[in-house]
Amino acid sequence: MNRLRVHLARQELELWQDDRLVARYPVSTAAPGEQCGSGCTPRGRHRIRLKIGEGCPLNAVFVARRPTGEIYTPALGARYPERDWILTRILWLTGEESGLNRGGECDTLRRYIYIHGTDREDLIGQPVSHGCIRMKNNDLLELFNLVSNNDAVIIEE
Repeated sequence: MNRLRVHLARQELELWQDDRLVARYPVSTAAPGEQCGSGCTPRGRHRIRLKIGEGCPLNAVFVARRPTGEIYTPALGARYPERDWILTRILWLTGEESGLNRGGECDTLRRYIYIHGTDREDLIGQPVSHGCIRMKNNDLLELFNLVSNNDAVIIEE
């Protein structure tokens, strides 16, 4: 079974298989925090609840976890500057620690916290997301093909 480890301070995601580091990717998260509406990235133990977007093209646009049929381009981004672009694939996370990231006002799943692709690859490595874990689209495509539903995800400072 795989295990993902997200380091908020380093803005980095590691993929571990059988206690062996397999890959390391730069990411963009937000400040740490668990409350609904905080715009922060929740800490603690999580799992991949659902992989979304299998077979979609690179830079496919998702709204409400469904592909829109659009492919992101800078021209499309300029037409809709208010959108928070979710691209390529989605790994939807669910928390495993009651009171920290599961249940009530801190529930990661109900907060729609994902690992997803972004239109702002130039900002990867900086904590500028709205709570999700953003990745470069090609990196996400590679990761998506290596992980499974229920794989562990640890998010730590």
